[in-house]
Amino acid sequence: MEELKEFRLNDNRILLNNNRVKSSILPKVTSEIHRDVIVQGNTIVEGAIFAQNLQVQNGPLEVQGAVFTNLELFINTEAQGDITFRKAVGSADSVVSYSPNSRVIFQSDINAKKIKLRNAFVAGNLFADTIELEDCIVIGGAFATDNLDVTNCILGTFNSSSLRVAKTLYLLLPSAFSVEPSVIIPGTEIFNLALADLGALYKGEAETETSGKIPMDFKNEEMKSVLASEDDNRVVRSYSVVGKVLAADLLDTDKLNNHFLITAAGLGNQLLKTYDLGMDSNNNPIVLTIEKIADFFFNIINGKISVKTIEGNFSISDLVKNFV
Repeated sequence: MEELKEFRLNDNRILLNNNRVKSSILPKVTSEIHRDVIVQGNTIVEGAIFAQNLQVQNGPLEVQGAVFTNLELFINTEAQGDITFRKAVGSADSVVSYSPNSRVIFQSDINAKKIKLRNAFVAGNLFADTIELEDCIVIGGAFATDNLDVTNCILGTFNSSSLRVAKTLYLLLPSAFSVEPSVIIPGTEIFNLALADLGALYKGEAETETSGKIPMDFKNEEMKSVLASEDDNRVVRSYSVVGKVLAADLLDTDKLNNHFLITAAGLGNQLLKTYDLGMDSNNNPIVLTIEKIADFFFNIINGKISVKTIEGNFSISDLVKNFV
């Protein structure tokens, strides 16, 4: 891998292939503001990137600094290998990644007008006008001012104007929101993982007896709230299992390690050390790294890890026993 400590190029684009860039790729004169950056493979950029367009033709790629494009960040559909962005990614227009053969990891937030992702793991939040996700994990939230389209994904939460859901949707937090009525494709299953024993599943152990995923019915269980201001009134629809989570009083949620697991994923490389969830059967630490957490959640949406179902119902008499 060739080291590049600085660029002295007059071309309107930078080609990176088998390079380790020791500095940021930033414009130094006005003419460089509209410069494209094209990654052909096997590249590490230790700083930030500012480009008109950033095109990733192939991996592996690691960008350790922030990324911003005037037009588009685009990852080719044929791209292979691991592609990692360790800091925030932003674009004045779009961020697009539809590659089924590469694992794309964003360790912080993504902010753009349009976001289209497939087979991607996002440790932070998504902010855009329109968001399309397929086979994706978003530990934070997906916040779309216009439309959110989700197919077979795990989201922390979401807030959008309109919503379309297909195949399977898992939520990590108890509630999510939309303005317009949700469009649910027939056959779609929606679950909440707030009471699932993610810690045990991550360690490969049996789930706690009273834990599990809670089925959600967006059509029949939505709650409407009116937000009033001096200028107008707005109806917001909430989809929540808060009422069912009363069953959590019958469950020792501290032992689930859900909050610890999700926080470790969200903080990512901001953590000063690598944490673990104890030892496995071979006395090796069960470490919490971004890559291992991503594999764990992808195994859930791909069906390799099965989460048992609970209804979230509870008996008042059982609840009273806990306080007697």
